[in-house]
Amino acid sequence: MLQYSFVMEYYFSSLPPPLFSRRWLLLSLAALLGYLLLCFTLHRIFPAPNAIAIASLSFPRPQGELDSTPLPPAPQVSHLAPTANFPGNDSGKESAEEKCNLFEGRWVHDPRRYPLYRSQRCPFLSDQVSCQRSGRPDSDYERWRWQPNGCDLPRFNGSETLERWRGKRVVVVGDSLNRNMWESMICMLYSAARRKRVYVKNRSAEHKLFRALDHDCTVEFFWSPFLVELKEREGDRAKILHLDNLPASARFWRGADVMVFNTGHWWTHHGKMRAWDYFQLREELTEEMEPAEAFNRALRTWARWVDRNVDPRQTSVFFRSISPEHKRENLQWCYNQTRPISDDERYVWQFPKSMVTLVERTLLRMRTPVRYLNVTRLSGFRRDAHTGVYTSRQGKLLTPEQRKEPERFADCSHWCLPGLPDTWNELLFASLLESSLTTS
Repeated sequence: MLQYSFVMEYYFSSLPPPLFSRRWLLLSLAALLGYLLLCFTLHRIFPAPNAIAIASLSFPRPQGELDSTPLPPAPQVSHLAPTANFPGNDSGKESAEEKCNLFEGRWVHDPRRYPLYRSQRCPFLSDQVSCQRSGRPDSDYERWRWQPNGCDLPRFNGSETLERWRGKRVVVVGDSLNRNMWESMICMLYSAARRKRVYVKNRSAEHKLFRALDHDCTVEFFWSPFLVELKEREGDRAKILHLDNLPASARFWRGADVMVFNTGHWWTHHGKMRAWDYFQLREELTEEMEPAEAFNRALRTWARWVDRNVDPRQTSVFFRSISPEHKRENLQWCYNQTRPISDDERYVWQFPKSMVTLVERTLLRMRTPVRYLNVTRLSGFRRDAHTGVYTSRQGKLLTPEQRKEPERFADCSHWCLPGLPDTWNELLFASLLESSLTTS
């Protein structure tokens, strides 16, 4: 019995102090409270990425013009929907909740600030888009300003933009709608340049160049509606779309400081409008491939080229989204329209949504950061801004007789200048401005 008592006394004397002694309890509670306070502070300073993405897209729509039509929404992917935080905006706070999606907003009539230039003072406008020179009687379509929800776009300043682009080279690649954007861009820059120190050169049918000599600034357009090579075969002159090759002009895209790409509408053409006879992938020719699949393969070819040939430390890359049409089948025919679509009017989207998804998915998978200029929804309101019958076809202005047949001759795809593409460029300049503020 004595031996047992000795053993028990030795055992208990060797145990550590009780875990729940008063001193231990107080120290544990103090450590726990300190840890919780630290976590709370870090969460306020560095919110989770998903929280930033959601906050930047969650502003309530203000009641007003053009904010509830059933048009395609802006993409709900944070880096495909750039947010803005410019000096002087109400959104210029550190909190991510104060940023806004530049592509969500409404159109505001603003005749004091718009248009940004006069068509008569820009000698580089083509007959296809210079509606005032072609006799369009109304001009209110020039006087609308895009107002994002929650912030203001920086007001365009041509002199400042030329200075920022001093010694730089800008390349715009795509179809005639990107040429529309290019013509807008050079007129915006020309309005701030010395007239005798600027020129435009048509180097070929597929390459146009604008140069501002005082700023050593070059803005080029390369025609490439598919972003891959379309060649005519010798002999039978069959047109072959090479899905795994970029056009020969791609070697001239390299080294640009800003690149703006687009493709889309040409992939949806049928019958006599279709530009190709065969697809070629590697060495195999086929007629059977679905256009959406061919489109996907072409996008992947373009994406690989960008990832291999673009240094994101030097070059900012943009991809412009689909420009909407306003034809009879959209229930918003552009002919004789003088105002944007209003709240209670309906627009029917015709472009395949699957192809829009393919573009967004491709951009997300690229190593090189590519900013998505998602102008589709904001442009969808602007049935009034198309060239209509005040345009040219095959290089010749429409005759008075042709203008009387709008069902055959009205162009409800391209846009008058000055006009809507000026807003596309304002969004481009704003994205570049914010990027430079972030990296400086």
